[in-house]
Amino acid sequence: MNWDWAYTFEILPQMAEASLVTLQATAFGFALAAILGLVWGIIGILEIPVLSFVVRLFIEFVRTTPLLIQLFAMYYFLPQFGIILPAMICGILTLGIHYSAYCSEVYRSGFEQVERGQWEAAKVINLTTWQTLKRVILPQAVPPIILPLGNYFVTMFKETPVLLAITVIELVATARIIGNDTFKYTEPITLAGVFFLLLSLVAAKLTRVVSEKAALPSR
Repeated sequence: MNWDWAYTFEILPQMAEASLVTLQATAFGFALAAILGLVWGIIGILEIPVLSFVVRLFIEFVRTTPLLIQLFAMYYFLPQFGIILPAMICGILTLGIHYSAYCSEVYRSGFEQVERGQWEAAKVINLTTWQTLKRVILPQAVPPIILPLGNYFVTMFKETPVLLAITVIELVATARIIGNDTFKYTEPITLAGVFFLLLSLVAAKLTRVVSEKAALPSR
């Protein structure tokens, strides 16, 4: 196998630009997943009648159906109801909703690590439910779960190639297009793998740093 360095450097800018699309989808998708996951987790621990049951049912449905099916549903079914969204927006929404189901379980495990007596103590001093969550529960529940959340960020990042199914041209899609145009696949596919490796390592390292800094006050 002959590696063409000139060809590699020629396609490198295009691959780097495509990696930004992948990062954008991951960043916005994970932000949505983290927010929705927190909402699902809070609804779950508050045991709100009917609503908590509906959320648990929704989470179970999302966790037991393939991401690709959810992606197709978002992109191809919604237009039948007059809702037409750009492919990138559909991809971000699908990634966010899908991973929110997993993030909610991470938040739930964090909430369970906070002693139940602290809820009772907050009630005794007349804190509202929102004040209790904001001032007492979340500051203790979130730091220990930063690493698991970071793992889902990296997992989502590696699943972004599925967006090609709805015409989002991200990193792997770009590598395939370049290969189809030039009939030289080794360099673009290898570059895509290198980009995924490097960005995943950076994300994992940043997650560990943030987790360690968040844990410092509790030591």
